[in-house]
Amino acid sequence: MSKPLIENLSPFIREVWNKSGFKNPTSIQEMSIPIALEGKDLIAESPTGTGKTLGYLLPVLQKIEVEKRNIQAVILASSQELVMQILAEIQKWAEGSGIRAASFIGGANAKRQLEKLKKSPHVIVGTPGRTLELIKQKKMKMHEVKTVVLDEADQLFVPEHENTVRQIIKSTLGDRQILLFSATLTKRTEEIAREIAREPEIIRITKDETIDASTVEHAYVITEQRDKINFIEKLSRISGIKGLVFVRDIGNLNVLAEKLKFKKVNAEVLHSDLGKMDRQAAIRNFRTGKSNLLLATDIAARGLDIQGITHVIHYDFPRDLNQYVHRSGRTGRFGASGTVLAIVTDREERDLKKFARELGISITEKVFFKSEIVDKQNRNRS
Repeated sequence: MSKPLIENLSPFIREVWNKSGFKNPTSIQEMSIPIALEGKDLIAESPTGTGKTLGYLLPVLQKIEVEKRNIQAVILASSQELVMQILAEIQKWAEGSGIRAASFIGGANAKRQLEKLKKSPHVIVGTPGRTLELIKQKKMKMHEVKTVVLDEADQLFVPEHENTVRQIIKSTLGDRQILLFSATLTKRTEEIAREIAREPEIIRITKDETIDASTVEHAYVITEQRDKINFIEKLSRISGIKGLVFVRDIGNLNVLAEKLKFKKVNAEVLHSDLGKMDRQAAIRNFRTGKSNLLLATDIAARGLDIQGITHVIHYDFPRDLNQYVHRSGRTGRFGASGTVLAIVTDREERDLKKFARELGISITEKVFFKSEIVDKQNRNRS
């Protein structure tokens, strides 16, 4: 897609595009927007930080018939954070168009969500559980839905969501369009996608040449398991750091947060047991710099877009290559620089080097020296 196609979109979209200072579309946008505008089903894989959201959002907004008072598009995402982020993008890109959008997430006030439906939104963004609940209650009418978007689809096809997602899709028009996007497309996700989509076009982008090469450094430090917390404390004292720290589960995360609090380290926490307001406050405080560390379970590896994350820290080792990729994708977005730092034991170092070989990246060992993280080789020479 070239600039002329952007110029063929509605004036309200062109206005935001120009105001945002965008020049050319990214590869995923260039390939997916024309397909989506044609009404074809689509399965798209593209790395994190390459602009997937606009790849489906612009065609969805372009096709909304504002004069109708029905839901015309449904966007499903697996986490509250991603739902709220997508809603914010819709509000930004639909400004002045008359398009109404609303979000529906588990744990939110049910009465307030029914009030949103009375305003006849054209686009809804929701988590699968709450969306299906409202459909079953006959509060959310799906008979005019023309497009269903599955964002970070491999997360939507995990066993706990798969059946729910299938039921939501079945409740829409027989000739609806399915747009499925993910940073990593597993074999299983692709098989399910081919089942629910009709003769889908498939796009696979491994590296986006339209984005200035991001200067993301992959590095690691070796430490004993019990010393990992001391490393995080030291890290938090580095000037200018904005670190997203990934922890395996809620239990580990709470223990880490308590120990850091005892050491007077101000860190926010993000996990699925927190209420909506607490989750929003944690992200807001991290975004604005009130806290320079955000401790998160893998809920934050998907779709969370926070500007200026300097470090992604693997406190607990990722369970597989995909998890490493998704976590790491929170830094170095759209060509920015960043560091991915794994805190590993001797045994984990071997697995990390295996990941690096599979991804074709170089990975450097680091150490702490005079309150800074430096290459181990350089430290040895000095």
